[in-house]
Amino acid sequence: MNDPLSNARALLHSVFGFGAFRPGQEEIVRAVLAGEDVLAVMPTGSGKSLCYQLPAIVRPGLTLVVSPLIALMRDQVRALTAAGVAAGSLNSSNDPAENSRVLGLLRRDELRLLYVAPERLARRDTVEMLAEAHVTMMAIDEAHCVSQWGHDFRPEYLTLGNLARQIGGRLQTLAFTATADAPTRGDIVEKLFAAEPRVFVRSFDRPNLRLAFKPKERSTRQVLSFVQAHRGESGIVYCSSRRKVEEMAEALMAAGIKARPYHAGLDKAVRDANQDAFQQEDGLVMTATVAFGMGIDKPDVRFVCHADLPSNVEAYYQEIGRAGRDGLPADTLTLYGLGDMQLRRLQIEQSDSSDERKRIERQRLGALLALAEAPRCRRQTLLAYFGEASEPCGNCDLCVEGVELFDATVDAQKAMSAIVRTGERFGMEHLVAILTGELTDNVVKFKHDGLPTFGVGKNRKAADWRSIFRQLSAVGLIAQDLMEHGRWWVTEEGWAVLKGRQTVELRKIAASAPSKGERRGRAVAPAIVSDADTELLDSLRTLRTRLARAQNVPAYVVFSDRTLAELATHRPSSLAAMREIHGVGDAKLERYGADFLAVIEPRAS
Repeated sequence: MNDPLSNARALLHSVFGFGAFRPGQEEIVRAVLAGEDVLAVMPTGSGKSLCYQLPAIVRPGLTLVVSPLIALMRDQVRALTAAGVAAGSLNSSNDPAENSRVLGLLRRDELRLLYVAPERLARRDTVEMLAEAHVTMMAIDEAHCVSQWGHDFRPEYLTLGNLARQIGGRLQTLAFTATADAPTRGDIVEKLFAAEPRVFVRSFDRPNLRLAFKPKERSTRQVLSFVQAHRGESGIVYCSSRRKVEEMAEALMAAGIKARPYHAGLDKAVRDANQDAFQQEDGLVMTATVAFGMGIDKPDVRFVCHADLPSNVEAYYQEIGRAGRDGLPADTLTLYGLGDMQLRRLQIEQSDSSDERKRIERQRLGALLALAEAPRCRRQTLLAYFGEASEPCGNCDLCVEGVELFDATVDAQKAMSAIVRTGERFGMEHLVAILTGELTDNVVKFKHDGLPTFGVGKNRKAADWRSIFRQLSAVGLIAQDLMEHGRWWVTEEGWAVLKGRQTVELRKIAASAPSKGERRGRAVAPAIVSDADTELLDSLRTLRTRLARAQNVPAYVVFSDRTLAELATHRPSSLAAMREIHGVGDAKLERYGADFLAVIEPRAS
């Protein structure tokens, strides 16, 4: 009897061109092939889609893929079709010929993966059609959308848990998302699964991403400097408003950089044309609101820049995760200022959310500000938010450039004393009021104006104390329970400082001067090949662009940046040697191999 996992490994190479699984993939594929229901939380770029695409072609039957955006479906179907897999989607953007192709494959029981949006699954005709098809598995992408606690809640996802009953028989269910904290995971399990699934929560570490935050000074100039260091590379610049998106695109184009805007206020035809250009062309920069994101399945985005502060850590992580999905080095920069903080707080308070939802969003914003103001390695702070420990990465701005610190032991003791003397039951604003001696209603109500710590922090502004609380959280001396009214408590490490056994240094609280990196001059983008191979890489990209335009597909559907980088570095001299390159499967080797060898061979040593 054939071993399904052995078959999967063989198809991994022959279809997708991958020599091995990425970390965390094989265990999930094994569980899926064994027929288990699965919830997998995997960071963007770790290869979630392969965990359902590979089993779908190993086993008989049809896999239904629920995906939230048409662009995402379209790009994944293009990539699968280019690899020789019978895949299709049913959506409103299909032309009659595409619908005919997909329905024909479906009727003949030849289709392996069918992509649909959750809204289409609410239609009776779709359910009736699927009841006649041999559907054995449902893979739900962006599964956090089912949860009220997720950051992209979509009520249409709530119907998916009943789909198996509607189409008859047992339907193996797989759910995938890049970010889901404990409350969100609980919601996903409750609403999508009839029984407890196998849950996989993979490391959130993306070591190929360089993390950096900078206080805003002249934000447009800062963005221009960052993007110019990546001239010729694809990237995204996120802005908080439609007006700023268009202004930033104009500023980049005035500087000679290929750029296009994307936001919900643009005409749909313009949005679609700009998104297609971003997918098909090398070196194009998209300036966008967060409306541009979930539908992007482009592995070779080399940088993501936030011209304005994101809404929370989960959103930040999702958005920077769109860079470097091919595993090659990628750069990120996030700018933040007082105006950003005020805007995000205003958006929370003016939303229609429940009081409980608003409270949690305030705490999530506080966690993002703690990351922005962190006095230690960014990666350590980010991973700690997701419950992981790590060593300093040596690759973020704080590790590389350092930061000006001050002895904050006394300030830390004051803050932690306020926490302890109030029974570790209160949130930041109440504690700040105590430290600054502000007689708020709650301070008076709980008689906290009689505490020894009342007013001991009058020497600092309330904003300074908020920064201190966030930094103490970032270094692990205090912790906060998001689900219990945002109360703070002192950790074991914090008690050592509170009792005078240890000291602590925090980031200096002051208007920031230019960082060491900026004083040295323009930042240098991380390279994906050596200087000696840059010319060949450019030639391979030119060929890729020509082939992609001729077929009207995204450039990465031909080959990813990682594949081009390996071709430029290893310079294979035959089709057999080229087959050993990452991302070169049998179908692509037959279709593109000779063209790329013709570019490589004159330069081969």
